[in-house]
Formats: sequence, C-alpha cells, structure tokens
Amino acid sequence: MTLVTATERPARGAPRTEGDRRPSGQGAWFLVLPALIPILVLSVGPLLYGILLAFTDAQSGRTRATQWIGGLNFQDLLHDTLFWESFRIGLVWAVGVTVPQFLLALGLALLLDQDLKLRWLARALAIIPWAMPEVVVGVMWRLVYNPDAGVLNETLRTLGLGDGRDWLSGLSTALPAVIVVGVWAGMPQTTVTLLAGLQNTPRELHEAAAMDGAGAWRRFRTVTWPALRPVALAITALNFIWNFNSFALVYVLTSGGPGGRTRLPMLFAYEEAFRYGQFGYAAAMGLVMVAVVSVLLALFLTGRLKGGDQA
Repeated sequence: MTLVTATERPARGAPRTEGDRRPSGQGAWFLVLPALIPILVLSVGPLLYGILLAFTDAQSGRTRATQWIGGLNFQDLLHDTLFWESFRIGLVWAVGVTVPQFLLALGLALLLDQDLKLRWLARALAIIPWAMPEVVVGVMWRLVYNPDAGVLNETLRTLGLGDGRDWLSGLSTALPAVIVVGVWAGMPQTTVTLLAGLQNTPRELHEAAAMDGAGAWRRFRTVTWPALRPVALAITALNFIWNFNSFALVYVLTSGGPGGRTRLPMLFAYEEAFRYGQFGYAAAMGLVMVAVVSVLLALFLTGRLKGGDQA
C-alpha cells in the first residue's frame, strides 16, 4: 500500500500553487485551438498556397493542367521594368504617407493629451476618418478633387489663386494628391495609438522635470519620447506595411493612373492576376514584395533598436 504523506498532498483548504493551476499540454492546446484554426485556415493556408503558386504557370481559363516551372516567374520579374517602377512608386507612397502621418498624429496626440475643454468631443472627431471605409473615403476625396465643382478648386478660385486643375489626372499632381488622402485617412489610428502611449507615461516624471526647470521641449525629449518610443516604433513599422500594401483607396481614387503614376505594387499584381489572368506571375510578385518589405523592416527595426540601446 502506498502512503501519501502530508508533504505530497496539500492540506484541505490550502492555496494551490502556480504549478497546480497551470493547464497540461493537451489542455493548453485545447484552449488555443479555437483561435489557431482561423489563423491557419485564413492566413497560413493562403500564404502557403500563394508561395506554391508562384512557382507555377497558373493562368485563368486554361484547359491544360498547371505546370511547375520553378523560378521562371522570378527570372521574368527581374527584367520587368514596369513592376520595379511600381515598386519604386510604392516605396515613395509608403514613406510619403507614413512620415507625415506620424508627425501630424504625434502633434495631435500631444494636443489631445492636454486638459482642454470639450476634449472628449475633439477625441471623437479625430477618429472619424478611421471609422469610414476606404471606398467611402476615396469617393469623398474624388469629389473634393473634382476639377469642375470640387471644394479644393472652388476655394482656389475664390482666393484668386487660379482656375484650379485636375489633381488626380495630372502627371505631376496625382501621386501627391493621393498621398494627402492617405495621410488624412490613416492619421486617426496613429493618433489613438500614440495617445494611449502618452497616457501611460507617469505624470510624476513630468512634474519632477518641471520642478527642475525643464521647459516643454526638454520634458518631451527626456521624459515623453523615451516612454513613447516603443509605441512609436511599433506603429511606424505597422503603418509602413499597411501603406505599402494599400489597394482600395488608391484604386478608387485613380485606378493606378494617370500613365501608371499611382500604380502601386498591389495594383500591378491585381491587374496581372484578375485582368490578364496571370495568377502564377502575380503570386511571384506578391512573394517578392513580402521578401523585400521584410528585409527593409528588419533593417529599420535593427537600426532603431541599436540606436535605442546606445542612447
């Protein structure tokens, strides 16, 4: 007969230890499974299928079976000047939207963090663009940029600054005009994130710095920014990814025109897949975009993190 001593079994009513509360391996997998299945089905599965598709000659409307062609799609991409031009435009768009978006959102977050009258109303109004679908935002800004009766051109005519112009059809104005819309549409999300980071900064640090005679800029540089820096780094990286992968907003505004001046890589891949039916070639484009953006983000994050460690 096996005797169970008091040291082997806790007394009745004694608190359970962390080991007693920890679920077993099978129990943990059972708890994670409901969240894991949608990720596998909706994210990992399509990603693996897209990678596989990039090494085939898959096309729409084909009667013969899809063939495995290895890296032939990637060889064609190396010589596809239109794709690399769209990639350059995508980088210009992503940086041109992400940087002003962050700077304006930081200023707005600092303002909304102050003890102002009707601050709740200002915060509610600041997130309105975030609540609007991208298609609605694109249609609204098309009306703003309308060359005949748009708000922008009417304002310029009223101020005597010219007769206006067709902003979305001009070769030199289309991309800057679209960038303005991208900044306006994405700024609320960045503002909310930075505002949450500001509110987590201990007020005692600001009060202590003020008592030491530090001005507003010095308090921001020595107290606010060090506390906000991890949040700022994360939202900047995410914004760059989201902006580079933009599709709906630019598609509604310009459809990639005029003359391909706003044809982002996602638009180019979309046209190859669903206009010309080159599914394998479009999948190879997507794989190249993922690889290049991942490398750029790794370099950016590594440099920023090293800079933070040295500071």
